[in-house]
Amino acid sequence: VEQDRDLFSPKPYWKEFRFDLTQVPAGEAVTAAEFRIYKSRGVPRHANSSLHVSIYEVAAQHSNRESDLFLLDVQDLRAGTEGWLVFDVTAASNHWSVDQKRNLGLRLYVETDDGHSVDPGSAGLLGRRGPRSKQPFMVTFFRASPSPSRVTRAAKPPRRRQPKKSNDLPHPNKLPGIFDDVHATDGRQVCRRHELYVSFQDLGWLDWVIAPQGYSAYYCEGECAFPLDSCMNATNHAILQSLV
Repeated sequence: VEQDRDLFSPKPYWKEFRFDLTQVPAGEAVTAAEFRIYKSRGVPRHANSSLHVSIYEVAAQHSNRESDLFLLDVQDLRAGTEGWLVFDVTAASNHWSVDQKRNLGLRLYVETDDGHSVDPGSAGLLGRRGPRSKQPFMVTFFRASPSPSRVTRAAKPPRRRQPKKSNDLPHPNKLPGIFDDVHATDGRQVCRRHELYVSFQDLGWLDWVIAPQGYSAYYCEGECAFPLDSCMNATNHAILQSLV
C-alpha cells in the first residue's frame, strides 16, 4: 500500500509504504530487512543538487497532529544519479514481527542541502506507478527461533536527519524485470542453463585422465531478472548473490 503527500499538499512532502507481513511463519525471527526503491534521474531543476533521502518507521498515528516517526536510515546522493536505493529497516521489521498492530508502514522524505522539502516523485523516486520491474519492495531475512526476541522502544517524535553514510547508488539496475514487456520484443534472453560438454580427449588429457572421458559442465547465459520473483524458484544463495 502506498500513499503520498505530494505537490498538491502542504509541505513537507513525503511518501508512505506499507507491507503485508502476516504470512511470516510462526517462530521465525528477523535477522535483517531492507527497503529498496528505484531512483530515476528526476526533473531537470534538481539535476545539480544533492539530496538527502530519509526513511522513517511510522511509530504512532494521531488525528490532531503529525504521526510519531522513528528515523531508520538516510542516503545522501546526487540528484542526477540513477539506480536502486537501499535502506536498512531491520528495526521496523523486528517491531512488526513481534506485533502486527505496530505495522503502520514506512515514510520517506527527500530534502535538499538547505533543508527544502522535495516531492519524492519529482526527485525521481518511483512508486506503484512506475514499471513493474522497478516498483519498491522489501527484502526480509529470517532464521528459526523458539521465541521472537522482543525489541522495546518508546515512540519518538520526528527528528532532524543525521546522515550516517554517503555513497553512490550501490545497485544500478539496467536489467529488465521478469514482468517487463521488452523481454519479448527486443530479443533478449532471460538467464538459463546451457549445455557445455568438457571432453578430455579434445583437451589432450586422456594420457593421464583414465575415466571419465568428459563431463557436462553447463554454463549460464542470458540476463537475470531483478528482483527475483517467486516464480524463479531461486535458491537462498542466488537471492543473496543478486543483492550484493
